[in-house]
Amino acid sequence: MALEPVRTITDDELLGRLFNAKKEILSEIRKIIVGQDTVVEQVLISLFVGGHSLVTGVPGLAKTLLIKTIASVLDLKFKRIQFTPDLMPSDITGTDVIEEDRTSGKRVLQFIKGPIFANIILADEINRTPPKTQAALLEAMQEGNVTVQGQTYELPKPFYVLATQNPIELEGTYPLPEAQLDRFMFNINIGYLSEDEEVAVVNSTTSLNDVTLNRVVTSDEIAGFQRLVRKVPAAEAVTRYAVKLVNMTRPDSNGSPDFVRRWVNWGASVRAAQFLVLGGKARAILNGRYNVSFEDIRALAHPVLRHRVLLNFHAESEKVSSDEVIKRLLETVPEPRSGI
Repeated sequence: MALEPVRTITDDELLGRLFNAKKEILSEIRKIIVGQDTVVEQVLISLFVGGHSLVTGVPGLAKTLLIKTIASVLDLKFKRIQFTPDLMPSDITGTDVIEEDRTSGKRVLQFIKGPIFANIILADEINRTPPKTQAALLEAMQEGNVTVQGQTYELPKPFYVLATQNPIELEGTYPLPEAQLDRFMFNINIGYLSEDEEVAVVNSTTSLNDVTLNRVVTSDEIAGFQRLVRKVPAAEAVTRYAVKLVNMTRPDSNGSPDFVRRWVNWGASVRAAQFLVLGGKARAILNGRYNVSFEDIRALAHPVLRHRVLLNFHAESEKVSSDEVIKRLLETVPEPRSGI
């Protein structure tokens, strides 16, 4: 008997499912998380693009809780790794152990997978672990695999690293290398809630609140969403605007503003322009549009660029942040005219 052909889901059907998935995800997240709309949107954008995100904020702002909640509503395998100064690369990737074959009596090496073999990795306080261990995570983020004893092992797909770090404690921390920072699509700053939102948090966390989260999106659906995002058109003027913004972060570029030449040591790479456009496509489609606007690029400029604009001692002495440089760039760099 002939098998029934598998029906291919159309882009329109996938688009409808994406809109419903966004509503379902937000509905589940709101059972736990109060406020932080921009932060939630940026994490969802990185998931639907297939990028990794770094979430930065002072203690007590629910960075870890936010990531765990998002992971709980996705039908994906989730692992949390608490980064500490004594964490070794093998604690993340896994290691070979000697096991005895009961039938033959021979001893063989058996690879025991580490927590990195999951779909969503919460790398908690990533800047607390030494560079050697950070480097093990770098290969996984960039290549989608890990190498142990010369043997390469593929990681499951989709694969996301959502990392947290505390910006105010410097003792006992190891700043992430620029090469690893560049692997993160976003550096998401999480700030304090409004007074009303803090009241809601205190009320919900100091009373009985038995919440059950439902898994609403599968790995196959996420893969489909990622393909759909890449089909969203971006006008050449919009792409050129993203490239121009990135180019103007480099102090040695022709026409870069004086404040960039004064404050910036190194600017962003072309990867930043790629993430601006990809993120813009995801933001557009999540907001019901099938084309990227200049506003999408501007809205994502800070999370994409803030960890890629490396400041010098002049900026430090004048207490200028990378966010301030990006803000001035957005005010300075004009939008290209259509067709140019």
